[in-house]
Amino acid sequence: MSETVADRLAFTIELSHRAGAAGVVHFKALDKLEIESKGHQDLVSNADREVETLIRDALAKAYPGDGIIGEEHGPVESTTGYTWIIDPIDGTANFVRGIPAWCVVIACVDGDGALLGVTYEPSVGETFAAGRGLGATLNGKPMSVSGSQSLSDGTMGVGFSHRTEVTQIIRLSEDLVSDGGIFFRNASGALMLAYVAAGRLIGYVEPHMNPWDCVAGLLQITEAGGQSQPVAPDVMLKDGGPVITSCPGVFERTCELANTHFN
Repeated sequence: MSETVADRLAFTIELSHRAGAAGVVHFKALDKLEIESKGHQDLVSNADREVETLIRDALAKAYPGDGIIGEEHGPVESTTGYTWIIDPIDGTANFVRGIPAWCVVIACVDGDGALLGVTYEPSVGETFAAGRGLGATLNGKPMSVSGSQSLSDGTMGVGFSHRTEVTQIIRLSEDLVSDGGIFFRNASGALMLAYVAAGRLIGYVEPHMNPWDCVAGLLQITEAGGQSQPVAPDVMLKDGGPVITSCPGVFERTCELANTHFN
């Protein structure tokens, strides 16, 4: 019997839970973490590396020949047409400081783009998942984006990193507030994208995201009825890119604000 997207998605959800449980072990023993800095506000710990190794080993066993792109280890070329994209702990800055706002992110892409995406937040036991053509779910129940029609009717996620100019976000945030909006940042872009898919945030914008931070969440948003400004899939996988996404009711205005400052 041929494998379906649903089969891969079920495997990925189970794997994300195993990876999350491994992360929690480290999260409960923060005094023993080995932490390194990769740059301004860009941290990595032995927990990141160990959890990514767990995920990679499971993928290599279950799907030999599939490619892998991860944050902490080198890429593996695909011979099957499938490539997995993983972030073992998104929100490491939170993780190492004991803030329970971090997640495991696993996505899979094929020649047509994102195939599936799972974001698991162990601290609260929430699993955001989507498969292409299958819709999006939160803990197995259907989720959908917000029905907001105005930036003043909800909260916009805003992200930034050392890869972009801080003035871009400062000016965008000023315009957002002037429009009657509110901005939110929790130091985990992947988690904020999942919150857009679940209708908790009306949108999310960031001048540049790496693929392991956004591919899963963008698929979740699409499958939950949201919209995103397109970035060529091959460009996103290789270099990352800007992320501008929201519920349909505020998409046009979100694009106007973000593109004014991101370009």
